[in-house]
Amino acid sequence: MTQQTLTLSKREQAERAMRHSWFPVARSVDLGAPQPAVLLGEQLTVFRDDEGTARVTARRCPHRGADLSLGKVHGRSIGCPYHGWRFDGADGACTYVPSLADQGRIPPKAKVPVYPAVERFGHVWTVLEEPVTELYDPEAWRGRDLEWLAAEPLHSPTGVAVAIENFRDVAHFPFVHQVSMGPTPEVVEPLEVRRDGLDVHMERPLDAGSGDWAAQGDCMMAYQCTAPGLASISYHYARAGLRIVAGFPSPVSYEQVKIFWGVANDRDFQGDSIEECLRVEEMVYLEDLPIVENIRPREVPWDGEVPEFSAPADLFTLNYRRAFGELMRRTEAALASGQG
Repeated sequence: MTQQTLTLSKREQAERAMRHSWFPVARSVDLGAPQPAVLLGEQLTVFRDDEGTARVTARRCPHRGADLSLGKVHGRSIGCPYHGWRFDGADGACTYVPSLADQGRIPPKAKVPVYPAVERFGHVWTVLEEPVTELYDPEAWRGRDLEWLAAEPLHSPTGVAVAIENFRDVAHFPFVHQVSMGPTPEVVEPLEVRRDGLDVHMERPLDAGSGDWAAQGDCMMAYQCTAPGLASISYHYARAGLRIVAGFPSPVSYEQVKIFWGVANDRDFQGDSIEECLRVEEMVYLEDLPIVENIRPREVPWDGEVPEFSAPADLFTLNYRRAFGELMRRTEAALASGQG
């Protein structure tokens, strides 16, 4: 461990770990035109080139500072809306300057930073610095014929960990989700939680109750979260099949997230339509937001700056915090070895 690591606060380590982690920055369905994005303060442009490949670049044009997300796509390049300079989405190099009669005189250093871009779960994902982990690929979803529907993103003045913990917390249901879930027991049964590195798992039966939640009947819920920013529930219904809800809060800043999320159904799912599944899950999210946006501090107090007390019902979220701590350690180790 380096001296630099020893002097970093846990918050600083968390921020650095997130810069080396994958986050979504746009929905795939929105790439009919370039999209602006902000990830940990970095201003980005997300676009689909004429070959159908998603691209992520810095948003500022290095000529005179215009916003590239307002520009147009030309082949593999994004064109600046101000003076028409074009920049290749693969390597960031300037490919065309309209005001030049001789394109051989393009300034050789004129380029924009580019970032990896991967499409998965109906979203475009990127990472700001060398990733320390692979992009999320839950084993339980592999090999299934899933239909994904990306929801309209939500905004919350909280950090990534607070957003994930809300998604995975089970003790708030009777107080926050009385409409979407109907009456639910206040006492939480003993939780059986398993952590494997960055992944945390839990299974819990769902008594469908009497709310909008009840449409498909009872089922077994398989919870999973992966540090830093994936949280999901896979609903296993005896007759209807599998449906999924997954949240991917993306940090605009350390204490503000844009919550990308979506639902997925087996292609032959026998329950409600995927649109109806999304409607019900959105109701749950919208019930959460007014409560969560007033949590203080806005991010998990990694440095113990405020006292917190836990109960057995917090076992899942406590294991998520341990997983996030392991991500911090892996990031610092990679940087110390020169791999990050």
